[in-house]
Order: sequence, then C-alpha cells, then structure tokens
Amino acid sequence: MKNNLYNFTDDAGSFKSFSADRIKSLYLPLGNETLLSSISPDLHGDIKSSQNSFLLEPVSRCDLSLSKASRNFWIYIDKDKIWSAAGVSKNLKQIQQDKFTLEAGQLWQRVSRENKNLGLKSEILSFVPAGTDALEVMQVTLTNISRKKISFIPYAAIPLYARSADNLRDHRQVTSLLTRIKQEKYGINVKPTLLFDESGHRPNNTVYYVAGCDNRAKPAKYIYPTQEDFCGESGDLEAPEAVFENKLPGKVSIQGKEPMGAMRFAKITLPAKAKVTYAVVMGIAQKGYNLSRLISKFNHPKKVNLYFEKTKSFWQEQSKSLDISSGDQHFDNWLRWVNIQPHLRKIFGCSFLPDFDYGKGGRGWRDLWQDCLGLILNNPQGVRPLLINNFCGVKIDGANATIIGKLPGEFIADRNNISRVWMDHGVWPLITLDLYIQETGDLGILFEPAAYFRNHQINRARDIDQKWNFSYGNRLKAKSGKIYQGTILEHLLVQNLVQFYNVGTHNHVRLEGADWNDGLDMAPEHGESVAFFAMYAQNLATIAQLLLKTGKKNLEVAEELKILLTDFNYSSLAQKHKILENYFSKTEENISGRKIRLDVIKLSNSLKNKSSWMKGHIQKSEWLKEGFFNGYYDNQKKKVDGKKGNLMQMTLTSQVFPVMSGVANSRQIKEVLLNVYRYLYDKSVGGIRLNTNFQREQHDLGRAFSFSYGDKENGAVFSHMVVMFAYALYKQGYSQEGWKALSSLYKMAADTSKSRIYPCLPEYFDLEGKGMYSYLTGSASWFMLTLLTQSFGVKGQDGDLLIEPKLTAEQFKASSKLSVSRVFAGRKLKIVFSNPQRLEAGKYRIKGFLLNGERIPVEAAPRVVLTREVIISLPKEKLNLIEIHLGQD
Repeated sequence: MKNNLYNFTDDAGSFKSFSADRIKSLYLPLGNETLLSSISPDLHGDIKSSQNSFLLEPVSRCDLSLSKASRNFWIYIDKDKIWSAAGVSKNLKQIQQDKFTLEAGQLWQRVSRENKNLGLKSEILSFVPAGTDALEVMQVTLTNISRKKISFIPYAAIPLYARSADNLRDHRQVTSLLTRIKQEKYGINVKPTLLFDESGHRPNNTVYYVAGCDNRAKPAKYIYPTQEDFCGESGDLEAPEAVFENKLPGKVSIQGKEPMGAMRFAKITLPAKAKVTYAVVMGIAQKGYNLSRLISKFNHPKKVNLYFEKTKSFWQEQSKSLDISSGDQHFDNWLRWVNIQPHLRKIFGCSFLPDFDYGKGGRGWRDLWQDCLGLILNNPQGVRPLLINNFCGVKIDGANATIIGKLPGEFIADRNNISRVWMDHGVWPLITLDLYIQETGDLGILFEPAAYFRNHQINRARDIDQKWNFSYGNRLKAKSGKIYQGTILEHLLVQNLVQFYNVGTHNHVRLEGADWNDGLDMAPEHGESVAFFAMYAQNLATIAQLLLKTGKKNLEVAEELKILLTDFNYSSLAQKHKILENYFSKTEENISGRKIRLDVIKLSNSLKNKSSWMKGHIQKSEWLKEGFFNGYYDNQKKKVDGKKGNLMQMTLTSQVFPVMSGVANSRQIKEVLLNVYRYLYDKSVGGIRLNTNFQREQHDLGRAFSFSYGDKENGAVFSHMVVMFAYALYKQGYSQEGWKALSSLYKMAADTSKSRIYPCLPEYFDLEGKGMYSYLTGSASWFMLTLLTQSFGVKGQDGDLLIEPKLTAEQFKASSKLSVSRVFAGRKLKIVFSNPQRLEAGKYRIKGFLLNGERIPVEAAPRVVLTREVIISLPKEKLNLIEIHLGQD
C-alpha cells in the first residue's frame, strides 16, 4: 500500500499534500445546510444553493482541468512579473517555479504557493462557515519571503455564473441579458430579472454577490463588474487584460453581460518578511441582505479565524460520533472522513459535486433509508419522526416515491417524468427500521400511523390513472375522500407481500426497472432478481419475528391486505398473478378505508411459511453446479450467472444476498468464497469486482454492460456491494473473511499510487484501481454499520446493549487493545477490547468485564448483554468505560 499523495497531520483527519495540484480530478466538498461548494487544489469548482441557483459556473469532473473559470487571485509586480496565487495562469513558467503545499481537513482547504524568484508566498484558505450563512470565505495571505521590499497590485477575480444550471446549454447568452449588476462599496451583487423557463418565466428574488477587503477592512480601489471589462476582447480568464496590461475598469455598460466579481486593491509595498491579508466573501442571498454587514463579519483575520475554528469543530464533532481506535492511526483518520460521508449526502444529495453531474439535487429512496443507518447509531430517538415520515413515501401498490425533496414529507414520484420502478426499494425500509428497533427496543413505532403516497402511476407504474390530477393531492384517499392512514407495520406488509406475488416466469420477483444495480434496466418484461427475492424472503421472516415480539394478540390492517394473505400452492404462477391483479384492482384508485383484525400468531406463521418457501425455492432452482448462485434472469428468460460456452459469468450481488439472507448453507458459503476469489478478485488492485467480464453488451439485461469493463456497474470494485458482502459474511460467522473484504476497500483507497483520491470511501474503483465518485455514496453508512455492529460487535438487541466482538487477530496486530466510542441509550460509552494473546476471532471468549472500573462477574462466553436499565443508570455527562478482556476457555 503506497500513499504518495497525502499524509495525515493530526487525529482529526487533517492532511498535507505536496503533489495534489498534479491530479486535476481532485476536489474537496465545502458546504453547510444552505450552500454547497466544491474546490480543487487550484480553486476550480463551483458554488450553488440549488439546481436553479449557481454562483459559479456548474462543473463536471472534466471541467476541473478544462475550464478557465475558477476562483483566482492575481499579483501584478510589473509587466514581466505577473503571478496567479491560485496557480491558474497562462504564465506556466512562473507556476512551474512555485513550491506547492496543500493542507486540508474536513470541509476546509489551505493552499500555499511559494515563488522564490518573485519573493512571494501565498496562502489561500477556503471554507464555508458552519451554520446557515450561504457564503464561502476565501482568505488570501501574501508574505514577502525575500530580503527586500516588494511592491505589487493585488486582484481578486471571481467569474460569476449567477443562474440555473439548466441555462448552461439552454439560452446561455440569452440569460446573460437578464443580469442586473450593482456595484457597492465592497463588491458587486447580481440579481437576474427572471428565472428563465420557457414553460413559464418567474420573477427572480435570488441575489449573487462577491465582496472583499484587506486586513484593515478597506475595500478594493477598483471593481470590474463584467468578464468583458476584466478580460478584454480575448475573454481569457487565464490572461485577463486588466491584470496583464494593468488596465483600469472602462466606462461601459455593465447590464446584460456575464458578471465578474473582480476587485483591484490598492498598490502595496510589503517590507521583507511582512505579510498582508485579504478576505473575499462570495455567496447567494435572498432579498433583504446587506453586503456591508456581511463583509464586516470577515473583515479582519481574527474574525475569519473565529469562523474557521468553529467550522472545524463542527465537522470534527460529526466525524467522531463513532470514534474508533484500531491501533492504526492512518485507518482511524481515514474513518473520520468515511464517518462524515452520510452527513455530506444529506447536504449534497446525489448531485452537486463534480463527479455527480446528474440529477437536480435531492436523494433517492434507497439513499434515504441507508443514510438513516448512521443517524440511528448516533441518535435513534432523533431519527424516530424522520422514519415515520419516510414511510409516507410508500405506495399502496408496494412501490414508492423515488426522489426525496428537501422538505419533510416532500416526495417526488419519478426522475425526469420517466415511469420506472426499482424492485429492491421495498427491502431497505425494514432493514433500517429493524436497526432502530434493536437499538431502542421501541416496538411501538410499528403501530404509528402514516399516509401513503399517491400520484398518476398505479399498479407499480404499469398503468397511468388518467383521472388523477394535482388537485387530488399526493396522499392516498379512502372512498370517503379522507386521507387514509395505516400503521408502519401495514406499510411493511404491503411492500414485502406485494413482491411475493410480483414474480416472473421462474417464480422470482420481477426485475422491473432495475434493482440495487441501476444498470440492470433493460429487462422490464421478463427479467427477474433472485438476489433480492432472497432479501424479501428474509424481510418476511423478520416481520414475523417482530410481530411475536410485540406481544399483541391481534392487529388492524386495511381490508384489502386480506387478499395478499391467502394460503395456496406457492408454486402456482397463475394463482400468484391472479391474486396480485385482484389486489391492484381494489387499490388502484383508492381503498375502502375499512380495516380488518388479524390474529398475530396466524399472521406470523403465514409470513414464515412464505419466507421458508422462497428460500427453499432459491436453494432448489438457483444453486449452480459451478459452485455459486444464479442471481438474475434476463429479458429472454435466461439465467445470467454461470458458464456460457467457454465464458464464466458471475456477479457479486448474486452471492451477497443469498448469504446475507440465510439462504446459503455453510457448505455453499465456503464454495461462494472460493469462487468469488477465483473469478471476481482482482490481484492487480486488491479488490473484488462486481462481475466478471461478460465480453459483450447485454441488451436483454441492462446498460451496465455497455460501459467499459471495470467501470461503474460493469465490473468495477463497487464499494457498496463489497461492504454488504463483508456484512453478510460477518452475519453468518465468517469473521476473517468479512474483515478481508471490508479492509480491502480501505487498502485500495489508501493506496494513492493507484486510487489518486483524498481520504474517503468512493463509490467504486475502476480497472486500474482509481477511486471514482468520491464522498456521496451510501456505502459509507454500511461501512460504519458493519465495522461497529459486526466487527466490533457493539449493537442494540431489543433495546439492550449486545457486545459480541468478531475482531480478527490481524486487527490486533498493531495493538493488543482496540476501542470504539459511541452513544447508546443516551449514554456516552467507550468499549475497550483487550486481547493480549492476539487470539483469532472464534477462538476467544469474554473472560473479564469491567464497567467504570468495577468488575462485573461474567461466564466465559462469546457475547455479553447489558440491559437498557443498566445503561440508563450510568452517568449521562460522563464517558463511561467498558473494558472487555478476551481470552481462551
């Protein structure tokens, strides 16, 4: 493992790099709840608050190197000595003379460039203050590193875009005519007259601004309000005429042109070793803001530092909500970044960073539930209202809204008005809710009421309800016209029972628009997902267990659900289809509103029977002679996995879920492991690929196989599925194999000679091992969940605290003591595991147990349970210490 890109400098994830400027695809996220930024080592990137409000021009990954539009700060000494402190200039010779250093941490960046020939050093600090201020701070410090005084003219240069991302290729020039620029004492503001949309223009209330001052709170001497004025006829932001020809602003019209936040500060003479600081603030506001008041918050280095320290503290708190001490400081620091990734996804959604140049903001249904996993581990009670609200996105046909808005309860049915259903979406809510119940013991949440989502798509988007319109609303109604509400438990039954009947030719759940793998999107008629049929089987078993735990004798559900609780020959496709069509016919417009009472034990047994049949069916029909599971059928009704002529086709997903759900027996798990490392493991990069190379496009399965092999859903090392493979192995008792899979992702990310990324868990690694799509991936939540609840084995069990370590001897290699800190039942806990003999997982038992220094008698066992009452009796403000001694019987 080679890390030649960065080195950590503390225990909070901060790092230093001397070569980051050579990798033009690198960037950091900066942001808070109101402003979203990305920034590269040379200050490329963009700033926005939404799809319709971009301060800087929207960028994709390639734009980080191709675009000339970037934040910049120029120094003019004379016509032969012109320097970009950001390293973006046509004067390549001087840039090549710079000594570059990047220091960065969680959502901040400081770049320094030292040019001995010019006698100057620049330091540019960038961050978005924690809180609600929709602005980015850029503090530039210039130091005279020579032995004599230097005179120069400094320029801040921020090219503004100031409109919707849609206008990048839709009336770009026309929308520039809408700009209205106002010069103020400290900078400019831009307020377009309209939100340009040919389907219906709307008045604009958004203001975009740039302001600046020096460390004596003095404003710039001159302002260049347009790119034309600053750059001249060449329009070249890398050689602006205002700087290269030392031109003052012209007296020309400034309205209806591309705006520019360029400021020329007064000429300064800097004595040897002296420094001067400039603050530039750029942001987005609504009407009623005051630019002078905004800049006054940052008009002195001490003020900037105060906001900077608050921002660092905020993100450090987020990153240590689960604090791991593994004996490997590099791993622990890397984890600090992984731990904030769910928070970044909550802020950025699945868009708004250079790699994620699709969508228009917001998260998808799957993202919503998986991001909740990390939130539950940190603050389950705070998540309770969110979980209940999330269930309002479920539809009565078992499908759901697919895009999540920013506001509570804001659900959108389909992306870009495409009728599409992801068949795996019913799996994730129960996994998340079960974690919540295990962490809290709150079975009462199952009986909380929630509405159902409703729109024009019915019967899992197979049909369109032509009678539906927006006046109906997006909540399902009873025939009486009242909004219908059912319990959370009823929603779970709907999601999972519908999929028992929604089967294809081989009696496995239909693939529909795709499953977890978005790239399996070309088999809507006859495709089937065996992999997720296994998960729906496990879900039915989980619901059956939860029902018995409630202690209730009976419960109420919508009378229409009785249709789905019929007992019959489960092998009969005709019967299943008939039952499903009957259910759809009763629910496609509205439902009766009447409820029936069900016997809990009978219901539980019915679900168990269905689950057992499903698992048995997979065992009987989908275990291949090659020694692994088939996980899919394509649109030609053919098996996807297995040997095809001389070609071996194998997918990781097809193995993960039969193992995770308990379909696979121990013999099969061992064969699966053997074949995963035979066919899917890539020694050259050290990772498990999503699939073997199918060698040809699969137009009867999905677009994924039209991608180049090793990228995205066609054979990349896809972090999410590798993490879930690790989780599945841990769950079934294969600890060493689980750690091998889980740690492989860290090793790949940390090997920056190949990964070429900052510390994070990316969405995937390509054919060469390069990390792709950094930060915004649901695999981060699953990674932390697996590490905490499976590897360290610290988790809830019906509201009590279960400690069942599965730590391997390899994990104890650097230190015989490992620890994890977390909050449970509102108490701060630090659990220390001592393994002086460095015994292997499965070979040790819990031999000693201390709670806040007091020895608690325990029988030697692989696990110990602390009741919730014991945990709650511990001091609330204190960090409570639990010491676990591991040894042999």
